[in-house]
Amino acid sequence: MKIAIIGAGAIGGYVGTRLALAGEDVTFIARGANLEALRSRGIRLLSADGTEETAPNVKATNDYAAAGAQDVVILAMKAHQLESVAAQVPTLFGPDTVVVPMQNGIPYWYFHGYPGELAGTRVKSVDPSGLIGEQIPCERVIGCVVYPAAELLSPGVVKHVEGNRFPVGEPNGESSARVLRVSECFIRGGLQAPVLKDIRAEIWLKLWGNLTFNPISALSRATLAGICQYPPSRAVAAAMMTEAQTVANKLGITFRVSIEKRINGAERVGHHKTSMLQDVESARTLEIEALLGSVVELARLTQTPTPHLDTVYALTTLLAKTLDEDRAKRS
Repeated sequence: MKIAIIGAGAIGGYVGTRLALAGEDVTFIARGANLEALRSRGIRLLSADGTEETAPNVKATNDYAAAGAQDVVILAMKAHQLESVAAQVPTLFGPDTVVVPMQNGIPYWYFHGYPGELAGTRVKSVDPSGLIGEQIPCERVIGCVVYPAAELLSPGVVKHVEGNRFPVGEPNGESSARVLRVSECFIRGGLQAPVLKDIRAEIWLKLWGNLTFNPISALSRATLAGICQYPPSRAVAAAMMTEAQTVANKLGITFRVSIEKRINGAERVGHHKTSMLQDVESARTLEIEALLGSVVELARLTQTPTPHLDTVYALTTLLAKTLDEDRAKRS
């Protein structure tokens, strides 16, 4: 299959390498040092067990039009970066091209194919102007949840930390020919990609931890174990998860694990810094809206009080504003 991967960071690099090594026709859409590294040396994947693999002849370009029509387009950047590339993505489309967004959080397409009264509602926190949905039509989307952990060590060099699960699903729950093709393609690349009937439930299960531990860690500079082992912050996490669960339940979602089990799972990860805390420390833009702002928005749509979520959202957006102002002063 012809597969374009927009973004050659940790997850995009990991997925692209696995698919390229399996014989798929992979093109990375990249820029800067990553683009130069891919063009000159290919992409190198280091595994947790110490093994190393290189896909030396992957295609790489910063010209969407030059890449041509693809069978699959994988959006492998953070949610807040989607709008900046959205207008260029259609140049990768042929009649049957499907798009697989690999963002954390509530996706822009969430209410496409939704079986309730909110069907067709735009999630404004992740698609403020409607540009993403306009340029990357929801009709092309195959939902996907990203579970692996990976790091971009240097341009063109990715370290796979753990996990290989990428469940996929149609927004309307159908077991279509196209979602089966995507699943089979991922499986050929050594990824676990079960086709789920309710991809939204899986999105919420992953988000449940992200919407809680990411902002708390960014505000407190604490690791996962630190948050879970300090009773006051553990209580805040539980309260946030309870409110989010109520929102999800109103949208027809049920969780297959309890809040206590989910928190205990985070604690077992140990003294790991969340991605949002890493972004704070590296002075990068924080991924707030898809992880937390969207849930606050859905709470308003479902008329659900969420005082803990609202408070943490306000503090985290203030932190992001302060960091942005500090960056502007230094530039």
